[in-house]
Amino acid sequence: MKAAPVKVDLVKAEPVMGAGFDPAFVPGITGPTPTDEVTKSPEPALGTAPVGDSAQPRSSEPVSSEPASSERVDAGGADAGTVTDADTEDKADGPVFEASDRRARIVADHKGVRLSLDEEACEFRWDEIAAVETESPRFGKRYTITVHTPDRRWYPIEIEAAARARFKEWDEQLDAVLDAYFEEA
Repeated sequence: MKAAPVKVDLVKAEPVMGAGFDPAFVPGITGPTPTDEVTKSPEPALGTAPVGDSAQPRSSEPVSSEPASSERVDAGGADAGTVTDADTEDKADGPVFEASDRRARIVADHKGVRLSLDEEACEFRWDEIAAVETESPRFGKRYTITVHTPDRRWYPIEIEAAARARFKEWDEQLDAVLDAYFEEA
């Protein structure tokens, strides 16, 4: 008995699109921004490892040749308290809300709301936010903040507080930031 050849029909389907295949599909998630200027010299920049050297673990923090202190010294070294214009531009006069634990972090200031969990981060400008919702549990110490966007998506983040007394303090700080920067449509 001879087996009949099997006829195979190939199905041509559209590729699946979504956040599982393309992280850029989710609005608000931004890619890493380069912190150093790109140089075209064949020598590696100061503080960076050669491309082929994988013996040292790489951290996600940029390497800087400046001192780790917040005070910067000008070229003459006369004034130790000189602050650059970029530092003053980042700090606004208005309220700032910041909360974090070992994994999660939220920052709300004049720029908008930034959420980060482990290695992932997203940023929302104030014009991209429809609502910000907070929830504190009846029992436990996990404070939940949810950012809602106009296209009916939401991005929750849970932050573990050291004590339940922090919930009231965080609510007051976040309300002050929302009152200052968030404008309802």
